[in-house]
Amino acid sequence: MFYREAGDFKTSYIDDSQTFPIKFDRYRYYVVLAVAFGVIPFLINDYLANALLLPFLIYAIAAIGLNILVGYCGQVSLGTGGFMAVGAYACYKLMTAFPDVSMFIHVILAGGITAIVGVLFGLPSLRIKGFYLAVATLAAQFFLVWLFNRVPWFYNYSASGQINAPERDVFGIIITGPNAPAWATYLFCLIFLTICALIARNLTRGTTGRTWMAIRDMDIAAEIIGVNPLRAKLTAFAVSSFFVGIAGALFFAVYLGAVEVGEAFGIQKSFLVLFMIIIGGLGSIFGSFAGAAFLVLLPVVLKVVGADWLGWPTDIVAHLQLVIVGGLIILFLILEPHGLAQLWRVAKEKLRLWPFPH
Repeated sequence: MFYREAGDFKTSYIDDSQTFPIKFDRYRYYVVLAVAFGVIPFLINDYLANALLLPFLIYAIAAIGLNILVGYCGQVSLGTGGFMAVGAYACYKLMTAFPDVSMFIHVILAGGITAIVGVLFGLPSLRIKGFYLAVATLAAQFFLVWLFNRVPWFYNYSASGQINAPERDVFGIIITGPNAPAWATYLFCLIFLTICALIARNLTRGTTGRTWMAIRDMDIAAEIIGVNPLRAKLTAFAVSSFFVGIAGALFFAVYLGAVEVGEAFGIQKSFLVLFMIIIGGLGSIFGSFAGAAFLVLLPVVLKVVGADWLGWPTDIVAHLQLVIVGGLIILFLILEPHGLAQLWRVAKEKLRLWPFPH
């Protein structure tokens, strides 16, 4: 078998603790990056971009952000849709107020503004946790949606209450608006996803990640051994909201182009991202990718198989999707709480040991 560690020796602690200790994993990682950056942009079309790739890239960023808060720090949150709305409206205000500034700066600043809002709504986590914290973040979700609906300044006093992304370019290439080519929007989102995944991976493997996991496992014991719960919880809310804000900005400016806050960032968006990390795997960066890919692909596969091939009514297909997602969530929570990421780890262990029993 090709998936082996024979001859793959480590001579230092750094080599042994790297993200991909097996050479084949490192090569596969580089191949995936090469295909993503060097091949897909030449093959992509509008359907692939809008139906599969852009939603996957954006939802993966949001799932990584929520996984940091829920999976690594153990702070339950149901306000992801509201924080995505903060990122979207912050990006819209920056795009209209500073039209000459690069879109990269706008998206990053939108993430920073969302991080500040996330820290403010994360303050209750210092006193409450579990179900009560979930209710507090759910209140943040409804409050933020209400705020963006009721204050006309956020949507520049538009008569429809809708925000529309103006056309902007990066290095002369249009990336927002109806004239943006599919490959440009794909690469723009892919760059942000790659950077966010690298930042999240390094944070979770370092001191910050260990403090988050200590708070998650047993906050009282963590505080006794010297972990500052104030700093740990608020940094988790800040980093999580930063990533979610970036996802919201990209979702509005690059993917949809025009949004109404109640429809685009309602409570269903919060549950969708939460389902992604539950199915993909809590406390796993790869699980965020797997969950986002699964829930983006599922509606497309069901439409092709159910509606196009079998001729089922579209409403039946839509309800079947809900049934499948609900059933999978129950199964994963009971049988495999660590989701698809754990199944992938088990499969890799089997490959490393095959054909030996142990």
